[in-house]
Amino acid sequence: MSAVGPAVRGVAASGPGTLAMDASLYRRYRHDGGDVAFPAWESSAGLDGWENAPAPALVAKRLLEGVLGHELPPPYARFLNNATHWGFGLAAGGGYGLLLGSRRTPKLWYGLPFGAAVWASGYVVLPLLGVYEPIWKYDLKTLANDLSAHLVFGTATAAAFRLLDHSEVRT
Repeated sequence: MSAVGPAVRGVAASGPGTLAMDASLYRRYRHDGGDVAFPAWESSAGLDGWENAPAPALVAKRLLEGVLGHELPPPYARFLNNATHWGFGLAAGGGYGLLLGSRRTPKLWYGLPFGAAVWASGYVVLPLLGVYEPIWKYDLKTLANDLSAHLVFGTATAAAFRLLDHSEVRT
């Protein structure tokens, strides 16, 4: 059995997963008084420098500056934030597909440990890159909010992956 099909299906499934996660974060943002429309919020409108850049932009900046050997200009922050955020979501979905591609029938509940694993990996890797603080420096509310968004990502990815599964006919 080829690993390509399940990996591609995982990438395709994580598109809706990433969008669902972002929609849940946006709902929270609006509930807390935010007033920017979803397309502008989703595309990081107004992000024009590194000072207030989110973690995805800072990860890309750090990696690219290491490879290129020079500083990246501030206008790249918005593009790199979006490319890295979506790229990581899609890559995580590819890993999900590789992991579950051999399963006879992928289950929706697999999304919960998947989302939790993606969340936990961020709190391991991002502090090592100097982008996050160690996990113990965050309050429980911040961690719970972040975990809940990643559980939405995992569950939506699992649901889309199952819908894209053509190994059996469902009625």
